[in-house]
Amino acid sequence: MAGPVRPPGGRRGFAGVMADVWPPRGALAGGWSAIGAGAWPSLAGKLGSWARDEAGAGRLLPWVPVAFGAGIALYFSADHEPVLWITAVTAVLLCVAAGLMRRHRLFPAAVMIAAAAAGFAVATAKTARVAHPVLARPLYSVALTGFVEARDIRERSDRIVLRVTSMESPRSSVTLARVRLAVRKGTAPEVGSFVQLKARLLPPLAPVRPGSYDFARDMFFQGIGASGFVMGAITVQPPAQERGLALRYAATMQGLRDAIDARIRARLNGDERAIATALLTGRRDAITPDVNDAMFISGLGHVLSISGYHMAVVAGVVFFAMRALLALIPGLTISHPIKKWAAAAALLAAAFYLLLSGAEVATQRSFFMTAVVLIAVMVDRRAVTFRTLAVAAMVVLIAAPEALVHPSFQMSFAATLGLVALVQFGLPKLFATPDSSTTQRIALWGGRELSMLLLASLIAGLATTPYAAFHFHRVTPYGVLANLAAMPVVSVLVMPAGLLGLLAAPFGLDGVCWTVMGWGIDWMIAVTRWVAALPGAVGRIQAFGIGPLIAASLGLVLIGLLRTPLRWSGAVLLAAAAAWAVVTPQPDILVSGDGRAVAVRGRDGRLHVMRSGKDVFVTKEWLAADADARLPAESSLSDGVSCDEQGCVVAMADGRIVALTLRADALADDCARAALVVTARSAPKSCQAAVIDRPRLQQQGALMLVQSGKGFAVTPARADGTGRPWWPAPAEASEFEATLTPRASPSRAQDATPPEMEQGGED
Repeated sequence: MAGPVRPPGGRRGFAGVMADVWPPRGALAGGWSAIGAGAWPSLAGKLGSWARDEAGAGRLLPWVPVAFGAGIALYFSADHEPVLWITAVTAVLLCVAAGLMRRHRLFPAAVMIAAAAAGFAVATAKTARVAHPVLARPLYSVALTGFVEARDIRERSDRIVLRVTSMESPRSSVTLARVRLAVRKGTAPEVGSFVQLKARLLPPLAPVRPGSYDFARDMFFQGIGASGFVMGAITVQPPAQERGLALRYAATMQGLRDAIDARIRARLNGDERAIATALLTGRRDAITPDVNDAMFISGLGHVLSISGYHMAVVAGVVFFAMRALLALIPGLTISHPIKKWAAAAALLAAAFYLLLSGAEVATQRSFFMTAVVLIAVMVDRRAVTFRTLAVAAMVVLIAAPEALVHPSFQMSFAATLGLVALVQFGLPKLFATPDSSTTQRIALWGGRELSMLLLASLIAGLATTPYAAFHFHRVTPYGVLANLAAMPVVSVLVMPAGLLGLLAAPFGLDGVCWTVMGWGIDWMIAVTRWVAALPGAVGRIQAFGIGPLIAASLGLVLIGLLRTPLRWSGAVLLAAAAAWAVVTPQPDILVSGDGRAVAVRGRDGRLHVMRSGKDVFVTKEWLAADADARLPAESSLSDGVSCDEQGCVVAMADGRIVALTLRADALADDCARAALVVTARSAPKSCQAAVIDRPRLQQQGALMLVQSGKGFAVTPARADGTGRPWWPAPAEASEFEATLTPRASPSRAQDATPPEMEQGGED
């Protein structure tokens, strides 16, 4: 009897595919020409067939946000700000052209090009809409008046965001829209207050090393033009104008958060209270550093930032509780769509949670994704699909295109893409079917939940690994273990108890809820400390460029969205990205943007730091990017460094000297004996050493140097000619060479005076 016939292109695994495109045994007898004649056309036919399947009906929608995001990424890589009307007209024309080509075979390509152009135009328009002045240089003793828009209660100090109504400075006439100020703990005024104060203002923090996160760009899209700290007292005054609806709303929500924190404080203390408040209100600055570090080392740091998980738990608890309550009424169950009613109630609860937590960009993304899922339930559509993910991504990127370059968005959508792919392709095999035997049903019933949790943790962890390695320079080897041990307790005990506490607080019955919530948090803290203490728990990764991250992102997208064997091309891209990241050269010298800190790689292969200030943030980031476990305060960082009041010197691996010059009178000596001189002053043109001084630092920011022969190849944080609204180019820009080399010593006239003993008269 003939065996079963498989249809062409049927899924038979890798071996089955290769059987169709690779010659059988004995084919080599005919020589390689026979192989080329039959195998490669067959392979090309397979590839073409798979490509046509991927471009079939209903397959393009998940790729639209990918192309849209590519356009946004292209916008952020531009050297200067694009012209808004040109980008808008181009996007409209390409969208119209794509619509006219809907019956053409190039329609998929036209849609992707139009989506990329639309993303570029939307990002340009968002920047133009939020445009505001940005401080270019530090200002001292600035008199400010304005409204307090936000307040963060931190462990050692507080922080406020001030909407400026007037600004007076003897050195500048610029008036900023908003500033963020640090204040002494306990002295932050209430949100909505009209205050008068004096402050020292600093420009937004630029990248601390080339390729690192751009805090200035982040603050720009928040409408903040400078940061700093308050000098002296804060005077609360009657407002000179109406506060406005937005301020009244902010004050109301801040009062609600403070009331919730006060209720939690009555039952919980320390990190229990801080984590409970973080889960419910988004205020996470009061968590002690050791617990905060342990959370991120163990892979549970995502619990502290309100994201898709928290929004899903809130919506899920409300949905199932409301549906269960409605199901107790037989009349409603039979004649009314109680499932849709429960979804509507869950949507309202998620919206309230969004407002209560501060509506940050990451929380907005989580809400949009949850809202799309709940709306799908209300209109009788499948809830967890690639289409819902695509719609949620488009909503977020249109509303906040700057979210694309934020690690929260990248990690969240990578994890969600992996989980949706798991639901679509993997989880159906874990559920029992009518054809399953009794033994199989019992086994699946017992192991299905554990398998789902294990797979979800594993997939989400693997999907977010490239972004955690790029932004935070570490991975979590025991992340699956920590999530398996802690997340069931958080899902079943901590979050439901917190929601019940919010509902019971108006009636004064919330005390027991906070106590139960504290029990679950204690377990989570115990798990995170245990996992963080395991050998090898801290997986440090050296910094690598944006290229490997782009390749890894494309690989994840291919694996997640493609359905034919072409998806395994994503695995090839991931492997190539990993190899690319490993071979990325590490810097020999790092220079901070203000010229006050220099790190030099010594003979031991580690960085040795010269610094003139007390700020350790830059050093901490440099060590993390170098996969160095040392702390900024460790004495080994200054091994081989010699300092005095005039500056510091240290030797490189080849013995040449690098000097950090603090005083002008030391420049001559350092220029004569050092291979590289770094100074926050302007160096003389007669300096024989390679020089990094004030003009270059002001224009290019932080620098990364790699030895190249006798000189240094320079990679700046901002290339010459670059000027963006969040980092304006200086008024007088110069061009600097990409390679620094010691300057030739100037020729001197030869001294013809004879020695003193020969200066007598002739014999």
